[in-house]
Amino acid sequence: MTSGQQVRLGINNSTVQHINLIFQFVKFITSHDELVIRQFKFRCPLARNPVPLPATLTAKLFFATGTLGVGKYMSAPATSALSSLIYQYRHDEIVRRSNLIFVSLPVAPENLFASDNFSGVHPRYLEAIARANHGHQMAYGADSFTGQAVDLFSQLCDMDVEVLFCFGGTGANVVALGSLLGTAESVVCSEWAHIQVDETGAPEKFLGIKLQDLVSPNAKITPDQLREVAGALGNVHHVQPGVVSITQSTELGTLYSVAEISALCDTAHSYGMRVHLDGARIANAVAALGGDADTFREMTFGAGVDAVSFGGTKNAMLGAEAVLLRRDTSNPRAAFIRKQTTQLPSKMRYASAQFVEALSDGLWIETATTANSRAVQLYSLVADLNIGLTGAPEVNSLYPFLAPPIKKLLQEWSFFWDWDLPSSQVRWMASWDTSQEDVERFATGVKAAIETFS
Repeated sequence: MTSGQQVRLGINNSTVQHINLIFQFVKFITSHDELVIRQFKFRCPLARNPVPLPATLTAKLFFATGTLGVGKYMSAPATSALSSLIYQYRHDEIVRRSNLIFVSLPVAPENLFASDNFSGVHPRYLEAIARANHGHQMAYGADSFTGQAVDLFSQLCDMDVEVLFCFGGTGANVVALGSLLGTAESVVCSEWAHIQVDETGAPEKFLGIKLQDLVSPNAKITPDQLREVAGALGNVHHVQPGVVSITQSTELGTLYSVAEISALCDTAHSYGMRVHLDGARIANAVAALGGDADTFREMTFGAGVDAVSFGGTKNAMLGAEAVLLRRDTSNPRAAFIRKQTTQLPSKMRYASAQFVEALSDGLWIETATTANSRAVQLYSLVADLNIGLTGAPEVNSLYPFLAPPIKKLLQEWSFFWDWDLPSSQVRWMASWDTSQEDVERFATGVKAAIETFS
C-alpha cells in the first residue's frame, strides 16, 4: 500500500474486538511514519497497551470523531503483510475500503513553531545568571549588575533614560503606561494591541483607565485616527486621550517605518498626548530595519517616543523585561508605580546581568536576526502552497490559512497556535534557537499533510 492510498475500516462488534482489530491492523504498517484514522463510530476506552516500537517506526492514530480523543499515540512494529490483513476479517468486523489514510510525515522538528515564548534561554544568559548568583548582593537594584545595565541602556538610547526592570511583558506595559498617564486619561491603541487583546484587562484593572482601540487591519494606527480621537479633548463628558500605545513589531508581524513612528509622535504631541511603544519584540524590528543601535534609537526616542517596553523574554532571555522612560515626560514617581503594580524584583541582579550580556556586544540583535531569517526560510519553502501567504514575513512570524483536517493533523505532529478560528488562520513563529533542520522538517511535514488531503 502506498502513502495516500485510502481504504475503509468498518467495525461493528465488541469493544475488545474493536481495539484488537485496530492493533492487529497497526502491526502490519509498512514504510509509514504516521497513521491517520478518521471517522470511526465506535465508543470505547483505549484499553490495551501499545506493542513494542522499533527504532525506525512510529505509528500515530488520529481520531477526528468518536470518544477515544484526538491524537492517541500507539507504537507498532512493521511487517510486510498489510494488504493481506485488509480482507482477513470477514465476520462481524467487516473491513471495507473507505476512510483510512496513511500519511508519511517526517520526524517532527526538534523545536516548535508555536511561539518565541516556547524557546529556551540562550546559554550566554544562563552563564550571566550564574555569575550573578555568586555570593550575596544588595537587593532591589542596588547590586553591581543593575548599574551596568542602566548605563548600557543609556548608551543604547544615546540619552539619560530611567530604566525600570520588570518580571514580564504585561507588567512592563502597565508600568510604562502608568508612568505616562494623567487623571481621567485613556490609552489609544490598535484593536490588535497586546494590551487590548492579551493582557486580561491588566492596564484597566491596575491603572483604572480606559483603552480606546482603533480599527487597524494591519495592526498599525495612523495620524488621521489620532486626529479623530483628539476631538474628545476638552469635553468634560468624554475620557481624555492621553497616551498613544503602538507595538513594534506588531501583533500581526508588521512593522512601522521610522517615518511612520515619527509622524505618529508628532501628531500625538501636538495634542498633548504621550507615546508608548510596546517592544516585546523590539529586537526583531531592529534586526529587520537595520540591525544596529542606531536603528533602535531612530525608531524609539529619536522618533519622539516617550516610553519603551523593552522585551527580553521572547528573545532568548529568562524573565527579563525593562521599561525605558524619557525623564522629561514621565511621572517622577515611576519607580513607585512599578512597586504598586507588583513589578519590583527584589533580586534584580538576575535580570540586570542578562541585559548586561545582551547589550555589551549586540547579542540581543543577533538572536532576533536568527529568528527573522528562519521565518523567511520557512516562507521560501512553503510559498508555493495555497495557504494564503501574500509575501515574505517582515519579522519572525507567518500567518497561513489551513483547512481544519490539515491544521489538526499538523498541530498534533508539531504544535502551533490557532490565530483566528473562524477563518482557520494559524500562526507559525520562529525563535532564536530555530535551526535550518527545524525549518526543513516543518516545511516537509506541511507539504505532506496538504498533499494527503488534496
